[in-house]
Amino acid sequence: MTASHVPVLAGELIEALDPRPGEIAVDCTFGAGGHARLVAERLGPGGTLIAIDRDPVAESHFEAFAAEVPCQTRFLSASFADGLRQLVAEGVKADLVYVDLGISSMQVDTWERGFSYSYDAPLDMRMDPEQELDAREVVNTWPERRIAQALREYGDERYAGPIARAIVAARESRVIETTSDLVEIISGAIPARARFAGGHPAKRSFQAIRIAVNDELGQLDTALPLAWAVLRENGRFAGISFHSGEDRRVKRFLAARAQGCTCPPELPVCVCGRTPEAELVSRRAIAPTAGEVGSNPRSASARMRAARKLREGTE
Repeated sequence: MTASHVPVLAGELIEALDPRPGEIAVDCTFGAGGHARLVAERLGPGGTLIAIDRDPVAESHFEAFAAEVPCQTRFLSASFADGLRQLVAEGVKADLVYVDLGISSMQVDTWERGFSYSYDAPLDMRMDPEQELDAREVVNTWPERRIAQALREYGDERYAGPIARAIVAARESRVIETTSDLVEIISGAIPARARFAGGHPAKRSFQAIRIAVNDELGQLDTALPLAWAVLRENGRFAGISFHSGEDRRVKRFLAARAQGCTCPPELPVCVCGRTPEAELVSRRAIAPTAGEVGSNPRSASARMRAARKLREGTE
């Protein structure tokens, strides 16, 4: 069973993107189509929404979505990096490009996919069920050092070392098969006083393993330049992230394109000739309101950054 999907920062996304009738939009992570529906309603009959997602469940949601919205639609069954690469190769230019990173409610709440620490299920966590690497392989075959690095980098897990050691010790006597097995190992590796200090003790580790399984940060590094290439001049981009590593990447990418003159401050006139190719919607990340967090606790860590493309770059 899946809970209904609630798109985060929905009003803020629409305000930043300002969808208009007849425009072309690219939804890089369609999911259950929450954001896409709001955008599509504003594009109207003359507009087009291109949806990208590697999860086959998302494609089934898209079929119903396409029959109900007023604009033209197209679905690309691919990771958002591969989907954007295809659009660049086709020469597509869009007015709006946006990406909602992380995991959707339909994935978390589908217990048998093994994304959640709240359900007992086989260890999986693949967004694309066809890919080979899954969570079971990560916890049962990766070296201790690599597991600890993933927990630290992708989950900001303070006890990454002890958890990685506990995983490796446990798998010496049995294969770690289920989410409950992993939760038990993680909980036992964390000191009792800290076990529930920051929410569920397995929350950060599950996030880290999921990111590793799906190469989410690598996908983002590849996708950002492609998203910018698809965007036409005066087009708008927005990225919603749920992890500090994601947010840093989006922040640095947009900041680099919003930067103008790079000459040393002691020079009386600019000699580099660099002008900004992006205008930031906000210098700071846009966070959900207290009201949204109260009604949808999963939105608490969401951060959005957005920009308008002023010109084509020279890179």
